[in-house]
Amino acid sequence: MTDLPRIPLAGVIGHPIAHSRSPALHGFWLKRYGIQGHYIPMDVAPQDLRQVLELLPKLGFVGVNVTIPHKEAVLQIADVVTDRAALIGAANTLIFRKDGRIHADNTDGAGFIANLRQNAPHWDPTAGPAAIFGAGGAARAVVAALIEVGVPEIRIANRTQPRAQALRADLGAKLSVYDWIQAPNMLEGATTVINTTSLGMSGKSDFRVPLDGLDRNALVTDLVYNPLKTQFLLEAQSKGCTIVDGLGMLLHQAAPGFERWFGQRPEVDDATRQSVLSA
Repeated sequence: MTDLPRIPLAGVIGHPIAHSRSPALHGFWLKRYGIQGHYIPMDVAPQDLRQVLELLPKLGFVGVNVTIPHKEAVLQIADVVTDRAALIGAANTLIFRKDGRIHADNTDGAGFIANLRQNAPHWDPTAGPAAIFGAGGAARAVVAALIEVGVPEIRIANRTQPRAQALRADLGAKLSVYDWIQAPNMLEGATTVINTTSLGMSGKSDFRVPLDGLDRNALVTDLVYNPLKTQFLLEAQSKGCTIVDGLGMLLHQAAPGFERWFGQRPEVDDATRQSVLSA
């Protein structure tokens, strides 16, 4: 009997993981491009992470996406960490190389920028300051990406200020930190406004920061995509702002991993979006 090639396997690891839209997304792309492969959700407890990552390549896995709570921990396990993953302090994409080494990358920032470029083509990152709510892992990826595309000034407000101060210490002089109580003040003159917190997500607390200071010419985006149009985005839209929902970031951050694992650069289009929304 001839040796058949191994069917490539990929997946997403988190704890919990049942809510993830990634299997629907990658499943759609695998089918679209006629690729023999599978993408599997895996609920992995923190204490099992290292053992699971060492085992997966032996089972035929070519890589995995990583989500909460493992994005920081995988950096300690990976053999090779890209500069941007090291800068952000988290990885969301692992590639299992043929030499047995684990390669860790972070595509969140690139996904964030690609989403804005696709859905707000007139957006000019250099036009003025960015104002960011939140200072967690997603915010770190967004800040690093904004610096890369030339945003001149970045203002950050977080409910716990030490996290914002730590982000400023790590990512530099373009950042200024505002008290959460003073967060409305950072909107003045901001041309890009971003919510990276979970406020406004289904099942989470509402986003209650007043947005009176929003400039109608600002681009406003929310990383939350459930609901697709958050209260934050609806209020920005009512003020005349251009708004971009968070689903595109999920789609675009997934594309580089899919390409590395399965050898095909996937297209992010309306059909891709609908496949995830209807999952």
